[in-house]
Amino acid sequence: MTIILSVIFFFLVLRFVVTLFNFISDPKLRRVNRMQEEMVSILIPARNEEANILALLQSIHNQDYPNYEVIVLDDDSDDNTFAICQAFAAQHPRFKVIKGNILPQGWLGKNYACYQLAKQARGSFLLFLDADERIYDDLLNSAVHRVKAKHLALLSLFTNQEMQTLGERTVVPLMHYLLLNLLPIRLIYLTKNPAFAAASGQFMMFHAELYRQNQWHELVKDRVVEDVEIMKLVKAEKYLGESLLANGLISCRMYTNYIDGIKGFSKNFLAPFNYSIIGFICYLLLVVGGPLVVIATLNLPLITLMCGLILLSRVMISLSSGQNAFFNTVLHPLQMTSLLAIGILAIQNHLTKNTTWKGRRV
Repeated sequence: MTIILSVIFFFLVLRFVVTLFNFISDPKLRRVNRMQEEMVSILIPARNEEANILALLQSIHNQDYPNYEVIVLDDDSDDNTFAICQAFAAQHPRFKVIKGNILPQGWLGKNYACYQLAKQARGSFLLFLDADERIYDDLLNSAVHRVKAKHLALLSLFTNQEMQTLGERTVVPLMHYLLLNLLPIRLIYLTKNPAFAAASGQFMMFHAELYRQNQWHELVKDRVVEDVEIMKLVKAEKYLGESLLANGLISCRMYTNYIDGIKGFSKNFLAPFNYSIIGFICYLLLVVGGPLVVIATLNLPLITLMCGLILLSRVMISLSSGQNAFFNTVLHPLQMTSLLAIGILAIQNHLTKNTTWKGRRV
């Protein structure tokens, strides 16, 4: 039992140190007032997004960066996505919508949509966004400045998450929890090792010339977690890549209920573990099962120490990601239960090759 407890606390303290490093280093995109001049091509793949797309387009129109174009690719939607975008583009000359080609064999839908969008873009920077987001003043200007100042091939942002229901609050915070609890974000930029790679497909800004030279979406055409794979490729080619927290400059409501959240996260939760089922199970045993083992000892000092480390971690992660610290600490047991459910479903889907999303097998 002593050895088991030692392993549990070693892992707990290690994750706390990573969280503390991220909290102190504060890896956020800073607002920049000096206006940049280069054209940004905002590229949006959209499949059955009639409920979300108009709000994103309006937020882009309302933001303050002057030199941009917007291209939406309708990826074989069977709802009113294309008509909504077409009507908006008719009233706003910077916007246009195109129909995607038939999905070729060997490609995943989003990757092929992004590949097609890049072919249409004219900007010095290519910014890929998801259709369920909203952007705000200073985002484009600050991102362009960051890419130029740091000589980046790729800048990715982990967006602020909007949550309105209890179901969302028990699932969606897990994204930032795993990220800030396991990976020192600053090392993505500071180290050349591709093992230190993380990115979010919700915001991927590329230096356009380097993107065209490398065609990164084509290189990961069959990868479910294309964002992380692209960051690995960028670093492997000795280019500079960076991932940061969005700092309130862009937000996203990923899911509207608990079931969609569980299904959505399960399709890519194995990726940070290199699709190692054994590694993922060990992680779940330590994160979900470890605290139960400590509680079972009935050792009050150990239980207090454990709860203190978990509580402080949840507060720091919540503050860094712009989330409600009270909800995340109170709902921590439910979130860990959700993590276990996601893990079981992710392993099941991986073994049966039965992962689907938006009507397509992935």
